[in-house]
Amino acid sequence: MSLPRDPVCIVGAGPTGTLLAIFLRLAGMQVVLYESRPDPRAMQVESGRSINLALADRGIHALKEAGVFDDIHPAMLPMRGRLIHALDGTTALQPYGQRPNEVIYAISRHRLNQVLLDVAVRRHGVTVHFEHRLEGADFAAGLARVRDLRGDRVLSLPMHPLLACDGAGSVMRRRMSERKLIEARETDLEHGYKELSIPAGPAGEHRIAADALHIWPRGNYMLIALPNSDGSFTATLFLPKQGAVSFASLGAAADIERFVDESFPDVRELMPDFVPEFIAHPIGFLGTVRANPWHYRGMAALLGDSAHAMVPFHGQGMNCCFEDCAEFAAALGRHSSWETLFADFDAARKPNTDAIAAMAAENYLEMRERVADPNFQLQQALALALEKRCPQRFIPRYSMVMFHHEIPYRIALERGTIQAGLLAELSVGAATLADVDFERAEREIKARLAPL
Repeated sequence: MSLPRDPVCIVGAGPTGTLLAIFLRLAGMQVVLYESRPDPRAMQVESGRSINLALADRGIHALKEAGVFDDIHPAMLPMRGRLIHALDGTTALQPYGQRPNEVIYAISRHRLNQVLLDVAVRRHGVTVHFEHRLEGADFAAGLARVRDLRGDRVLSLPMHPLLACDGAGSVMRRRMSERKLIEARETDLEHGYKELSIPAGPAGEHRIAADALHIWPRGNYMLIALPNSDGSFTATLFLPKQGAVSFASLGAAADIERFVDESFPDVRELMPDFVPEFIAHPIGFLGTVRANPWHYRGMAALLGDSAHAMVPFHGQGMNCCFEDCAEFAAALGRHSSWETLFADFDAARKPNTDAIAAMAAENYLEMRERVADPNFQLQQALALALEKRCPQRFIPRYSMVMFHHEIPYRIALERGTIQAGLLAELSVGAATLADVDFERAEREIKARLAPL
C-alpha cells in the first residue's frame, strides 16, 4: 500500500511541524514547510515568551525514531526531581523516579527548534518558506491561502494534503470550525503566566541546584524555575488572572514588591529583576484545545497543539506532540489514501491525548499545593516502594507518563486511578512507610492490577 506522492504541505515550522517533516522525508515524501515567523536560526529568543520545555521518554523515543536525538542531546539539561521551596525557606527534593534513567530534561524551545530545522533543511532537503502565513482555506476547491509577508502576495496551495502544525491558536482549526467541518473548543484555565529569570552567578554558575525543577508552591499559585545551559534559570510565575492575589491585583510596583516579599522571600536575592520583568512581560495564555475530528476528508489534518493543546503542568505538551509525529509516521505504510490514514490516526490517538490533557490539568493542583502536603509526600514514597516490590504490576502514574512510552496515556490514566485509591487506603492512619501493611498492599495489587 502506498499514499499519493504529491508534495505534502505543512503549516507551522515549530518543533512539531519540523519533526513531522523529517519523518515524512524519511518515508520518501516531498515536504514543503510554511512558517509565519522569520527563520529562528537567525534570531535571538523573544523575551518573556519562551517557557523552557521538558523533554521526557516519549519525546526522546520519537527523536530517536527520527534519527535526530544525537543532534539534540547536547542542549539537554537533566533534572532528577522537583526541589520544593517552602515559605520558610527550607527545601526538599522529591525524586521523579528511582532508576538512573528516570530523569526529565530541560531544553530551550528556541534551541530545539533551531537544531530540528537545521537537520530538516541540511540533512533531509526539506523546503521551508519563512514569513508565509496561513490565512484561510477554500475547502470546496481544495486550496489554502498563504500570504507571503515579505512579498505581500497571496499563494494558493493545493491541499493534497495540508498538515496543520500551527499550534494552540491554529488558523486551520478555526477555519475548519467556522465552516462546521469539525467541532472545536478552547477552554481558558483562568490562570495565566509570566516568564521571569534567575541570572547566573558572577562566574556563570547556577546559583541554585541545576539538576532539579524548582517549585515554590503557594496554594492557588506557584513559581517554578528550570535550568539553562548558561547558568541562568527560566522562571515562570503561574497566577490567577483575577482575584485578591492575581495579575489584576498586582498593577503597581509597590504591590509587586510586597507580593514577592510575602510569597517568595527567598527569591529576592536570586531575582533582582523580578519587578521590572513582571511589569514588562506579557501574561501568557493557559488553556486546553479540543477538536473532533482532527481532519477534513483527505485534504487537511491537525497535528500536535493545533489538535489538542494542553496546559503545561505535566511536562507532556511537546512530548505528546512528538509522539503524534512518530505514530503518524508509523501509520503511513498502512494506508493508500490520506483520508483513511487521518481517520484511523484520529481514532487511535484521540483517547490518549484526551487522557494526558486531563492529567495535565489535574497536575496543576498537585504542583501548586499538594507537593507540600505531608500525606501526599507519604503516598509518593509509598508508590515508589510498591513499584520496587511489584514492578510488573505497580508503576506510579507519573512514571508511566514520563518514563514509559510503551504505556499509552489512556492506560496510565486508568491504572493511575486504581492506584490512587489503593494508595489512599494503605496510607490511612500511617505517618511513615513503617506504618504501612505491605503484605496487604501486595495482595491488593495482585487482585486489582493485571501485569503490564
